[in-house]
Formats: sequence, C-alpha cells, structure tokens
Amino acid sequence: MEIKKLKEAIRDLLSYQEEQDWFEFKENWFEPVGVGEYISSLANAAALVGRECAYMIWGVNDKTHKIIGTQFNYHINVKNEPLEHFLARQLLPDLAFEFREVEMENERLVVLIIPAAKHTPISFGGTRFLRIGSSKVNLFKYPEREAKLFDVLRNGLPSMTGTDADTQELTFHKLFLYYEDRGVSLNKRTFEKNLRFKAKNGSYNLLAQLLSDNNGIPLRVSLFTGKDKTSVLYAVREFGNNCLLLSLEKLLDYADVLNVNRADERHRKMIRKEVTLFNKSAFREALVNAFVHNSWVDKNAPMISVYSDRIEILSHGKLPPSQTINGFFMGESVPVNRELSDIFLQLHISERSGRGVPEITKVYGKQTFSFTDNAIIVTIPFDGEMSFDGIRKDKAGNETTQETTQETTQETTQETTQEIVQLTPAQKKILQYLAKNPTAGRKDIAKDLGEISENGVKYNLKVLQQKGLLKHIGANKNGHWEVLGKEELVQ
Repeated sequence: MEIKKLKEAIRDLLSYQEEQDWFEFKENWFEPVGVGEYISSLANAAALVGRECAYMIWGVNDKTHKIIGTQFNYHINVKNEPLEHFLARQLLPDLAFEFREVEMENERLVVLIIPAAKHTPISFGGTRFLRIGSSKVNLFKYPEREAKLFDVLRNGLPSMTGTDADTQELTFHKLFLYYEDRGVSLNKRTFEKNLRFKAKNGSYNLLAQLLSDNNGIPLRVSLFTGKDKTSVLYAVREFGNNCLLLSLEKLLDYADVLNVNRADERHRKMIRKEVTLFNKSAFREALVNAFVHNSWVDKNAPMISVYSDRIEILSHGKLPPSQTINGFFMGESVPVNRELSDIFLQLHISERSGRGVPEITKVYGKQTFSFTDNAIIVTIPFDGEMSFDGIRKDKAGNETTQETTQETTQETTQETTQEIVQLTPAQKKILQYLAKNPTAGRKDIAKDLGEISENGVKYNLKVLQQKGLLKHIGANKNGHWEVLGKEELVQ
C-alpha cells in the first residue's frame, strides 16, 4: 500500500468514535505472542464484516484516538528469531501481513497491515481468535460466531437476494399499485426476475418478502413523554407487516403529523409566528437512508424513537465494507442493499447523488450521526420540546400553547391537516376529476383520465379517503363523491 493511501486509511480509522472489530490502536505495548493472536483475531474479524484488511497501529491513544507517536521497534528478535518470522511461522494458513512506518503530525507510527482471512479462519499457535468489540477472544468458545465465519468464508456475506424469505406464499398486489401510481409499469411475467426476487435455488428471497403485501416484519414508532426511555411510553405506532414502500410512505406522512406548525402566542401582537419541530427535508433523507442501508438480513426493521426533545432513527448494521467515515460524510454513495437501492432509485424515492448525508449535516452537523458496534443512529433535535398535554416549550424553556381558544384550535387543525397532505400526480388528477364529476364510478374515472387503471383508481380512492380529502355519500351505485381537500387541489 502506497504511503498516501495508507495515511488516508489511518485518518479514516481515527475518525471512528470507537475501535471496531477490524482495527486496534496501541501506544508502545508489545508482547510477541499477543501480537500473533491479534493478527489471527483481526484477520478473522475483517472477513466477518467484509473488509479487505485489518489494521494494528502503534502510536495512537485507544481512548482519544489522538496521534502520540511510538517507540515500538518491529525489527527486534524474539529468542534470536526475527519478529516477522516468529509471527509468520505460527500463522495458519499463511498470511501476507506487513509492517509499515509512517509519519503523521510529526509523530512516528507503526502500522501492521493484516489481510482478511480468505478461505479458512486464521489461527496462531494452533488457536483461532476473533475480535468481539475491542476484546480478543478464543473463537472455539463462540461456536455460533465460528459457524458464521465459516459460512461467510465459503458463501460470502449474507445478502437480501441470497437469503430465503420466511414464507413462499407471497403476493404483490400493493407493489403493482405503488408502481402504477408512480407511472412505472411492472410486467407480471418478468417482474420477479427484473427485481431480483428469486434466490439461486429459485425460492423467493428476503427482498421479495420485504416488498410483498404482508412482509411479516414489524416496524414501530415509539413515543416517550420524556428525554429517555425511562420516561413514560406514551404510545407505539405500528407501520410494519406491509409492503416496505407503503410503510415508508406512511411513516413520512406520520412524521408530517408530528411536525405540524405550532403557534407561539406569548408575544403575539399582529402576526402569529409559526414554527416546526424539525427540518422536514433532513428527516426525510435520514429515514430513507435508514431504509436503504438497514441490515434487513437479520429481519429487524429500523427503530424510530420520539422523545420530547428529539427523534432518533436507528438502522441496524454498519457502513458497507468499501465505505469510509470520511467518504460517508462527503456524500459518497455506497448502498448496503444495492437491489433495494435500485428500486428506490427507479421510483424516485431516493437518488445516488450523494446529497443525503451532507444535507443532514448542513442542518444539524456531523454530531447528529453516531456509530455503534451494530448500528448507525441519526438524532434529529427539536426546535423546542414536544409535549403530550398541548403545551410546547421553546428553546428558552418558555411554555407556548398550541392554540388559545377552541375556535383557533379548530382553524389551525384544519389548516395543518391540509398542509401536511402529500399527493401524487394521479391522486391530484382524481380529486380534480371528481370535483367536476361527483357521480363518476371507478370505470368512468379510469376511462376518462386514460392514465390510471381501474385497480389504480380503486387504490387511490381509498388513500384519498384515508387522508380525509374525499368522502363517498350514499350507496355505491347511486351515491356521489364529496371532495374535502384544499381548493387549489381541485382547480
């Protein structure tokens, strides 16, 4: 590895908040057998998470990740045997590790570059080791992790397309309606192949399960009345067990409900000040990213927790192996689930311009992201505090009522309910059509509009009624539609 790339790799490792399974920082520590055991553990850990190599670096404080320099000499002998030969002799199978010296911030560093295990786990002195967090352990004592390592070495990392669905009794009616509503056609004969819904053995895979009518994976929003999970759990909203695309859409709609404009009446003279709890665009980017990058192979959906002062969005898993921390914040697009990302891209839910993370950090800073051993957490702070008793506090801690009178409450509720509605072009056309043709049926709508099938019309009518923008009065045959939406939506 050339010096420039090595320095870039070191800077990336220093940017992590905690040591990961595949790298270790030391200052001047040296014990020859211990180094050999670290090589075994780091090589195996790197393979388990899909990294090409692991690192052991002398000259960095393992707590602060500050460069302090080192006096470690890797040219020494161990019982009249060169250290590198001593280590190589006891490693099985053979591993082409190398020591390198580099100067950074006017300090000397020693870097041990360790290739990841390829076909079988690496042992030292006849024992296989593994890193769990920052600990070096005997792999024999962790049989499930050992079995997982062997599986990764033989078959590669688990993926959505290579993992079988929990059931093969899957239907995709909602997926077809979702595509149709966005003007994209799915061919009933070829969609399973084109969307890569089948594993190599011909069975439906996890990607197919996620986008099926009932995917069986819960997805919840937990609302707490305080600032942590020791406070009262106010409510739990369920958005899962549904086609993943619809779950995401409903979650975004629900976020709009939480983020309705609030009125600050305390110092009002003429104009009422309207403020929102959080930045809508940044939240959307964070939620979509969580869906695309979540480790779905464990059958765990992202976790959304709402507190009085923030929203936390947790996606399971880590950055993809080819992604770096610095690249992540710069906006380099490296999707964890490429097939799911391709579908989001096709439907214009997301894009690969790499603007998502920079847009979030522009509003809230890099500190809004935190990285744990098995998750990435995005914290969206509120502008003030949300309360569950009708009272909201501003940044100074002053209470601001949401509304002061029943009349104002009804007015604002009507305004904000209509403000938060997000309609697709098809839904707007249906509203506009029914405003002029209130007695039309599904067939009439589909025929006259000419762009939406009867099934698509049926689906969108249901959505518009759920959104409170459309109401059917009377019997199915002799009744009529009443449009309840904003005036500009039906003009």
